[in-house]
Amino acid sequence: MKPGFYTIMAAQFFSSLADNALLIAAIALLLQIQAPEWMTPLLKLFFVVSYVVLAPYVGPFADSMPKGRVMFITNTIKVLGCLLMFYHVHPLAAYALVGLGAAAYSPAKYGILTELLPAEKLVVANGWIEGLTVGSIIAGTFVGGALISPTVSSMLLAIDPLPHLDTGIDTAPEAAMVVIIGLYVIAAIFNLRIPDTGARYSKSGIHPIVLLNQFRRCLWILWQDRLGQISLAVTTLFWGAGATLQFIVLKWAETALGMPLNQGALLQGICAIGVAAGAMVAAKAIPLKKSLRVILVGVAMGVVVMVMTLVTDKWIAFPLLIVIGGLSGFFVVPMNALLQHRGHVLMSAGMSIAIQNFNENLSVLTMLGLYALLIHLNFHVNTVIILFGSFVTVAMVLVFIRHRHNQTHFNVESQIGHE
Repeated sequence: MKPGFYTIMAAQFFSSLADNALLIAAIALLLQIQAPEWMTPLLKLFFVVSYVVLAPYVGPFADSMPKGRVMFITNTIKVLGCLLMFYHVHPLAAYALVGLGAAAYSPAKYGILTELLPAEKLVVANGWIEGLTVGSIIAGTFVGGALISPTVSSMLLAIDPLPHLDTGIDTAPEAAMVVIIGLYVIAAIFNLRIPDTGARYSKSGIHPIVLLNQFRRCLWILWQDRLGQISLAVTTLFWGAGATLQFIVLKWAETALGMPLNQGALLQGICAIGVAAGAMVAAKAIPLKKSLRVILVGVAMGVVVMVMTLVTDKWIAFPLLIVIGGLSGFFVVPMNALLQHRGHVLMSAGMSIAIQNFNENLSVLTMLGLYALLIHLNFHVNTVIILFGSFVTVAMVLVFIRHRHNQTHFNVESQIGHE
């Protein structure tokens, strides 16, 4: 790998680490202000709404300048969202601004991979970036859970660097956010060191209607492409399911295992360990040309998720969550790589990632909205898990049937890697 690749990885790790720690701190802030329970999954919903609403515009923005500069600007927006929580802005609104920064950050983060690396390196690169992203989720949930724990938060609140000035930092979530801002600053330093790949794209203009029409054309192209449609369907389903599973695990930990928020966050991290392991195995074992052969692993994941309803012991929960995460990481990394390759072949790097984000986060919005509704209607968490696992299983079976049709009639796997 080129040296600049590792700088990108470092920037991504610290920015994602801060995002995930901030989610736990924001949940703690909602608990502190005694917000209704159904608001908790809405945090993620407010975070991802920008990915959907701004999708036609963030791709051209990411392609308008060197992507390291884009990542620095958007990382700064995340810091501003974090700061808003100090000024008693509602956590949902503040976290929405963080999501806006993340929505514009993502096309640059993934788009630069296709500019920097050849197609045959994309599965390995995605194994790295997904492994490190998942590593940041593990560390972020651990860090977030630790920062709001009574022991660590009391130590942080006892530190008074300005004894003659009231900083307004009086609670565990506020103390946690000071540390989290520091993580964003580290990410910004790496952003400034990302090399310019030299890739330049034709100007898209700034008229919103023109950009919207361009986005619609590219969206249609990717869904009509017989390789793109399968990889896009799989990643869309995966990210919607993954975001919902985050909150299901927290609720399940509380209900089935009797674990409070700071301990339930550790279960999210354990699941993410499995995702990292699955991603690394896929990066070594699955070349780009064989990426479509992992679809049935997604079917298995949906089935295994439903086993959660039988578990009431944390020592059984740990390996089960690692298995669920491992299956997830193993099938999503090759699909991500294939989708990036097809998007780069058919359109610009930034635009293809923006289209991917639009579909994936529309799925997140839909599935989190349904989950919040089920919680509001007092559905038991085991019922939610069965519905969730069944949906994932059936959806992946339908995608597999579509893939078999494409392979039988068009031999699509033979086209992978050709431009």
